[in-house]
Amino acid sequence: MRCIALAAALIAVCTGLPISAQETITLDEALARAGVDGQEGTSSNSNPRVYGPQAEAEAARAAIDQARLRPNPSLSFEVEDIAGSGAFSGLRSSEYTLAIGQELELGGKRRARIASAQASADFTGLQSDLALSQLALGVRERYVEAVAAGQRLVLALEIVERNRELARIANVLVEVGREPPLRAMRARAALAEAEAELQAAQAADLAARQALAALWVSGRPNPVVSNVFPDLAPPLAPLGSEDPLQLRIADARTSFAEAEIARERSLGVPDPTLSAGVRRFQESNDQAFIVGISIPLPFRNRNQGNIAAAEAQYRAASASEAIAEADYRVEFERTRTLYLAAETRVETLSSASLPQAEEALRLVEIGYRNGRFPLIEVLAAAEARDAIGENLIQAEESRGLLAARLIWLTAQ
Repeated sequence: MRCIALAAALIAVCTGLPISAQETITLDEALARAGVDGQEGTSSNSNPRVYGPQAEAEAARAAIDQARLRPNPSLSFEVEDIAGSGAFSGLRSSEYTLAIGQELELGGKRRARIASAQASADFTGLQSDLALSQLALGVRERYVEAVAAGQRLVLALEIVERNRELARIANVLVEVGREPPLRAMRARAALAEAEAELQAAQAADLAARQALAALWVSGRPNPVVSNVFPDLAPPLAPLGSEDPLQLRIADARTSFAEAEIARERSLGVPDPTLSAGVRRFQESNDQAFIVGISIPLPFRNRNQGNIAAAEAQYRAASASEAIAEADYRVEFERTRTLYLAAETRVETLSSASLPQAEEALRLVEIGYRNGRFPLIEVLAAAEARDAIGENLIQAEESRGLLAARLIWLTAQ
């Protein structure tokens, strides 16, 4: 506890804030600050890291409403037989025609257009969910890294304090003639090395907290995280009957490509335009109704190029979906295996290796104070204990990062 207090004091010195102003946040609070409430799929829409994908999803949903609209009618007005010669000079023989035309969509264009817009909205919506899930992954990973950096800072402080005490004892033993002066020099060198490592640990701790704070928009100072790794309990198998988010995105891309084929094929069917109106003859003041139809003739352009491109895109999407599924299975099994191995390593180091190394160091330090062991024995025992402490931090950090990735891999 004393070392943790010293670590907090060092953080205060680095940030220029009093200890009371240091704000310790939990993982859930870090997720909330980033705009994630802890469950992928919900966000406050304030984080620019997900605001863009969410805006794109909104645009795709708006495109569905546009796709439902039918073509607008057209209004035409024509004046014929004016400003000519002879009987057609002036406006005496002019004819005025007012007509309304309506394009008729054939070939299922509207239905295909709506289906394509809906498939696009589904795809972009899942991409928005993926951006939010990736943000949550980043917060969890950087929080775990910040905790690890804080624990390394605590370990560095412990090492400095221990080496400072060993240097003091060595000086006393040299003064009373129980140790040669070389032992005091060796103790001072170990202390200088520990102090240099402490400075590096301070920089790493500050950098880790800055990286975490960079995931949200805030004017608050860099946070102080808990000194205990968060309890992440990842699922060790995909949840529910639905596919994970990454596979759903691959499937949605294929569905969108398939819908695009239907839309492009429908565009190859020509659309006739029906028109109806009235014609007035200026010379006799008579009127008559007119009707008409115009049909494009698809002699050269039958949209064949766009159809071929859409079919190629579908084949590419299908291949990507198959690759995504295969890669996902491999990554999930690999991550799960590494997580279980890291969990076993943490248990072994924390329950057996570290307690034994600490007990050995304690006994050697007692013997050193009583003159029964030389300084070199203490330094060797301390080095072994510190190496195991660093290995435990690495194992817990690795377990936390792998747990965060498993949560991301199983997000739905």
